[in-house]
Amino acid sequence: MQKLQKPFVILAAGVLLYLAHRAYGWPGLAAAGGGLMMWLLLHVTRLMTVLKRAANQPIGHVGSAVMLNARLRPGLTLMHVTAQTRSLGQKLSAEGVEPEVYRWTDNGDSSVTAEFQVGKLLRWKLDRPAPEESRDGTDGSSGHGTAP
Repeated sequence: MQKLQKPFVILAAGVLLYLAHRAYGWPGLAAAGGGLMMWLLLHVTRLMTVLKRAANQPIGHVGSAVMLNARLRPGLTLMHVTAQTRSLGQKLSAEGVEPEVYRWTDNGDSSVTAEFQVGKLLRWKLDRPAPEESRDGTDGSSGHGTAP
């Protein structure tokens, strides 16, 4: 499906231009071309906005890995995930290798590792650090429960 998507969009744009010219002549062609150009500029503007926001954050950092994990779903594009995290992911896979693997980590060392196949989210995994025990050997609970 992914391999057919880009040629389909180009073919659909060509058909739209042809039909606009056939129905309305040169003014129709100019109007359809203007509409396609506006659509393209909207996508470029969104991409630039996402990248501008991501440029202000450290690579691979997210506010909350747990919240990111809850918002992810299969099929999201890398651009949508970057928009959600407002950060570029730390790339873990080699250049040009599929699937591409990225990681986002929060301040509590929780991280989300995501795999993208042809730019679409395939699967992801939340990794949380093990809870540390306190120095006195307790589990770190406050002890404010009911008395025995």
